Amino acid sequence: MVWERGGAMLGSYRVLDLTDDQGLYCGQLLGYLGADVIKVEHPGGDKSRLIPPFLHGVLGVDNSLYWRSFNTNKRGITLNLDTAQGRNIFRELVRKADIVVESFPPGYMAQLGLDYNALNEVNGKVILTSISPFGQTGPHSKWKGSDLVCWAMGGLLAQTGDPDRPPVRISHINFAYQMAGADAAWGTAVALYWRGISGRGQHVTVSIQQSIAKTNFMAHEVFETTGKEQKRASSFYRVERSEVMLRSVWEAKDGYVAFLIFGGQWGATHDNPRLVEWINEEGMADDYLRGIDWAKLSWRRTPLDEVAKIHGYVERFFKSKTKAELLEGAIKRRIAIQPVNTPSDILEHPQLQARDYWQEMALADAMLVKFPSRFCLPSYSLCRQWMPAPRVGEHNAEVYEELLGISPEKLNRLKEASII
Repeated sequence: MVWERGGAMLGSYRVLDLTDDQGLYCGQLLGYLGADVIKVEHPGGDKSRLIPPFLHGVLGVDNSLYWRSFNTNKRGITLNLDTAQGRNIFRELVRKADIVVESFPPGYMAQLGLDYNALNEVNGKVILTSISPFGQTGPHSKWKGSDLVCWAMGGLLAQTGDPDRPPVRISHINFAYQMAGADAAWGTAVALYWRGISGRGQHVTVSIQQSIAKTNFMAHEVFETTGKEQKRASSFYRVERSEVMLRSVWEAKDGYVAFLIFGGQWGATHDNPRLVEWINEEGMADDYLRGIDWAKLSWRRTPLDEVAKIHGYVERFFKSKTKAELLEGAIKRRIAIQPVNTPSDILEHPQLQARDYWQEMALADAMLVKFPSRFCLPSYSLCRQWMPAPRVGEHNAEVYEELLGISPEKLNRLKEASII
């Protein structure tokens, strides 16, 4: 295979990706920018290949849709790092690489003789990026941590869920892992820039806990300035120093929309009068709603029953309209109402289509599936999906011959010895 990524920002760099699901996103992002990312798996395949859901519901190392979602833009090889010969081969690959990304437990790379100091002796310019639940140093560095554990230990779990129920982990993806993968990718890119200035590689370490801790929606700042813990609010906004909860997600006729009723001068000069006028045009307003002086309305001083009454007008109105009708009317009247888009809405979204966001690629059985084509749109370079996720060992012959000159005969012997 001729690797042609001319015009991409990272098109001249090579990455060896040793990560599991904790770090897969890092290599994928570097691959979007054109880096030659080589996913190195144990013979038989990475454990992340067993994460559901599976194509057509059939369990198989090449059928995991999770795997296929987070390993596009990568070539795939197998290599047994538990063997001395496998580690020697890896060192030779490091000589040809710019970056190594790993997500083993801290200390494991050192046990293999492949920690940063060892790799630096092989290639003084190599960048090693390590992703782990709690980082490489500190009293908790050796602790294990799932995505849920990292959510909890990073503080975000305390902020998600309904206020009258225990906290809940939202969504179905490993969000903590993806946050850490993104941090690892930009940290690696900055290390590449620094290498261009200094001529030296370095060890970039990422703590998944830290990646989550920064997403806590002002919780740290609230505690620092008020001494009070910010409480969960679910689809509401909690008004500080009061019991008032303002709804931010509302039911429409065919789904949900997001909207917040501001009080004070902001509400008086922006959305509220325009929304009341719209509700009135539909015959759903009365003297009470039309008579509200939004400039003087302070949610902190408004009785809870009156808050509920005002919410009731908006709730009934939104339920009478579809998301599309609300969006069309909001744009016309300059009201900040946003539809809560579902997966089908996103696939058909005209703005994403206009930016050529979706790209079809074939899965294992040649079935065409839409993938995001890029995460940014650079002016003078390329960022795109270059290739689908690899099958187990799909590029063994290609990579080992291209980088190390290993013949097909020797490759077969290494395979028979369970080295690759």
